[in-house]
Amino acid sequence: MNFFIKSAYAQSAAASSGQSILSALMLPIGLLVVFYFLLIRPQNKRAKEQKEMLAKIATGDEVATNGGILGKVVEVGEQFLSVEIASGVTVKMQKFQVSQILPKGTVKNA
Repeated sequence: MNFFIKSAYAQSAAASSGQSILSALMLPIGLLVVFYFLLIRPQNKRAKEQKEMLAKIATGDEVATNGGILGKVVEVGEQFLSVEIASGVTVKMQKFQVSQILPKGTVKNA
């Protein structure tokens, strides 16, 4: 029956504990590095690009919002902007709701 169950033998207490601590820390450190390059770094890059895009919004730009509304920027404030979504229909919204700046003429073609 010994081939089904491995026998447990006592290990000596003088095993190299310094090497076992190093090998125990390698996995968490490796995971932190992987998380940084796969999750944290791309998210920070995307947030920086979004912040730069919002700073560039000017009157006359055509934008798409997170809700899918297309419109032309009529007025730009510090945190809010007014977007004309149809003739004579202006909506005031927060800047962070803008998902992208569209090329000129996109709203007329849509």
